[in-house]
Amino acid sequence: MKILILGGTTEARELAGRLCKRGDIGVILSLAGRTARPRDQGAPTRVGGFGGAVGLARYLRQENISILIDATHPYAATISANAADAASETGLPFLALRRAPWENLGGDDWREVENAAEAIAALGVARCCVFLALGRQEVAPFTNAPQHTYLVRSVDPIDPPLAVPNVTYVTARGPFSEADDRELLEQHRIEKIVAKNSGGDASYGKIAAARTLGIPLIMLRRPVLPDVHSAASVEDALAWCDHALTTAASRGV
Repeated sequence: MKILILGGTTEARELAGRLCKRGDIGVILSLAGRTARPRDQGAPTRVGGFGGAVGLARYLRQENISILIDATHPYAATISANAADAASETGLPFLALRRAPWENLGGDDWREVENAAEAIAALGVARCCVFLALGRQEVAPFTNAPQHTYLVRSVDPIDPPLAVPNVTYVTARGPFSEADDRELLEQHRIEKIVAKNSGGDASYGKIAAARTLGIPLIMLRRPVLPDVHSAASVEDALAWCDHALTTAASRGV
């Protein structure tokens, strides 16, 4: 039997690595290909899209996949929707591994917005120093607010660069500690942060640092994802896989 994991997250990499150690199943980890040099995933990996839900369903059949797991980023709404549709089409056991969002704790100054356009409006017209803690796909709209000074951190270089007069790029891969992010924010005199509520530990440093420094966060609200069976941790996902594999084996799948 084979498991296809739609990945790109720390949890997907951990889940794939632990399933590979079983030795009794085949594991394929799929990456969208947005990162030019992804880190070693510890499992057989394919890179690239499938061609929507129809293409994914075709791949599942062609490769004789037994189980499908969506462990993509919480903001990867399109692939999550495609995965749910493909699982429904093929009738495969399907699980979404979804990390819990960060919570607004005492001392946090958060403002939730729906998209980049609302984030730009929330920044205001007065010039300020802004840390864009977003992916490469989300920073382009901020060229509509060129009065601000921007700090952009990304795994890969931003190409093309933002068409704004004042921007600094930092190329780095997490995890980032609170101490490291506090130093970064202080060094660049950051006054506001625009971020996604990604959840998890790897990028929480900026949230904790913002709390300590009293920096407001403009948080892009998570998209609505398909209502499917889900797990909140790798351990829960492994337990679900054990049950799904046992059930599939008993049916002779």
